[in-house]
Amino acid sequence: MNSAESIRVSTLKSKRSVGQFLLDELKPKGKFFTPFNIISVPIMVLGLAIIIIRFWKGLGSVTNLSQSVPWGLWIGFDVVTGVAFAGGAYVITFMVYILNIKHYQPIVRVTVLNGFLAYLFYAGALLLDLGRPWNVINPIIGNSFGTSSVLFLVAWHFMLYMFATLIEFSPAVAEWLGMKRVRKILNSLTIGAVIFGITLSTLHQSGLGALYLMAKGKIHPLWYTEFIPILFFVSSIFAGLSMVIFEGSITYRVFSHKVSADEHKKHDNLLFGLAKICAGTMFAYLFMKLLILVHDQHLALLTSGYGYWYIIEVVGFVLLPMILFVQSLKTRNVVIVKIASLLTLIGIILNRLNVTVIGFHWDAVVRYVPTWMEIVVTLAIIFIEIWVFRWIVHRMPVLDKVSSSNSR
Repeated sequence: MNSAESIRVSTLKSKRSVGQFLLDELKPKGKFFTPFNIISVPIMVLGLAIIIIRFWKGLGSVTNLSQSVPWGLWIGFDVVTGVAFAGGAYVITFMVYILNIKHYQPIVRVTVLNGFLAYLFYAGALLLDLGRPWNVINPIIGNSFGTSSVLFLVAWHFMLYMFATLIEFSPAVAEWLGMKRVRKILNSLTIGAVIFGITLSTLHQSGLGALYLMAKGKIHPLWYTEFIPILFFVSSIFAGLSMVIFEGSITYRVFSHKVSADEHKKHDNLLFGLAKICAGTMFAYLFMKLLILVHDQHLALLTSGYGYWYIIEVVGFVLLPMILFVQSLKTRNVVIVKIASLLTLIGIILNRLNVTVIGFHWDAVVRYVPTWMEIVVTLAIIFIEIWVFRWIVHRMPVLDKVSSSNSR
């Protein structure tokens, strides 16, 4: 937003009530009949209808979940995978605010926004998977679970981290509403919120893996290890940064009019920096996977059907993208960076689903397979999140050059 537009917005706000301003901001901007809208709207409507049926008639009416398999696609993908993809928020804020690497300052707000929306929607998806949604308060207060349970910790981490990311992003909301004094106060809270958020992220990224430590004997030996929490934490680093690369590239393209020419030129260098971090953490992840494979004496399992699937995951979607990230740094080819990030995201999806769905009850006679309605609801949640993200970026100073300076 340039200075003239800022003055115009401030003048309009001074002449109207905040309520009227917000009502005007709800009006759509740009063309409505776009390919994305045409595809996403029917899926969102159908998804919302299925959600109503789910709460009306229960889980069994729309899912294949059972007493033996209470967690399915909505937990394995919407929550466990989605939270890994949101890992870029704590990594980027750590580099900018703690390590003082201002090179990544321009992408802080958009990354934090992505993280906040991911937690808001994916944590909200937990309600869909609860047989009795009104008992969602139990893990938070410790009722029936105990304050020493992993679920109790994860519930608190999720809730507090959403508040932390909201505080980190709130200066942009204050700028949008023209509240200069409020923005200064919120800016003063940023460092504290960042430190608090990073601490929570390192805990709940590994905490999600710790939930599955209790499933020994249910998860295939190639994916079960007492080091699941560490693997989940390390993989969340390159998963989150790969999402920043992939999603950021699309965002900079779609909202190119909001990004200055100077920022466009710097964007490729940002991607190369993120690619370097991804390659390093992926090497550490692969090294740990190899140590675990040898230590647990599971090499013989690689010749089985699940073993081949394990090799595809590790070699095709961890080793290969790591090599591509390194190659992109040598050739300075940004296209290779984007391809590597996409392969990495696919690899994270495979890994999380292998732990939570595919490799879970792997030897059962009757296997869990998600219904088409579970898949539609998952797609609907993703599309709704994108719509909210788009609405915010169109109206708030998220990508504008002014946002970078004001967020310091």
